[in-house]
Amino acid sequence: MLGLVLLAMVSMATGEDVLNMCMDAKHHKVHPGPEGDLYQQCAPWKNNACCTANTTSEAHNDQSYLYNFNWNHCGMMTDKCKKHFIQDTCFYECSPNLGPWIQKVDQSWRRERILYVPLCKEDCSAWWEDCKDDYTCKENWHKGWDWSTGINHCPANTHCQKFSDVFPTAQSLCEKIWSDSYKYTTHIRGSGRCLQMWFEYGKNPNPEVAQYYAIQMGLVGKASSLGRPAALLLLTVVLSLLFS
Repeated sequence: MLGLVLLAMVSMATGEDVLNMCMDAKHHKVHPGPEGDLYQQCAPWKNNACCTANTTSEAHNDQSYLYNFNWNHCGMMTDKCKKHFIQDTCFYECSPNLGPWIQKVDQSWRRERILYVPLCKEDCSAWWEDCKDDYTCKENWHKGWDWSTGINHCPANTHCQKFSDVFPTAQSLCEKIWSDSYKYTTHIRGSGRCLQMWFEYGKNPNPEVAQYYAIQMGLVGKASSLGRPAALLLLTVVLSLLFS
């Protein structure tokens, strides 16, 4: 009986890790934590981040050492479009709230990825609206590029088209560009049912959303919403009662 109680309580005390964790990927920190300064669009995560300041500075460069990825593979990407890809990078590199959607992978540059992260409707719609008149030659940007020069170029037998031709809807852009890393939803910001790429510093709404989905997926119990300090306090009370 004591063993079952201990197991349940320890599980409750540690189950929230999935709600505050970093991916095992190329540039992520091992554990999330505060950063003194994060650069520009990545700044909202400075209180609790999986990224370093240097990573966020590089995320704002047209072609950085992070992945040697060239946004301008079909001519210069407009600033209004590029800001969404910078925000996408900040979200991917910095967010500690992606745990419920992290999956193991066997890739040379990372051991984990995200899959089907539910994004708010407004984030996908604004991304598509601001990029629809820019150009690209590929639907899936995760793979299939010509890397012969060390940076990505359009592969042979492809040609540059407007984003709106490659991605006819906001849903197709959000879901296809990074091979289902994201899932388009009809949920709006503030609904508690979708993650926001954009939010004001100090007002991150995503922990509560991650908790909701983690409970739905059975990754944590409802009791874990107490948080680790409360769970550990409850464990102490239970043990004291058992041995009193």
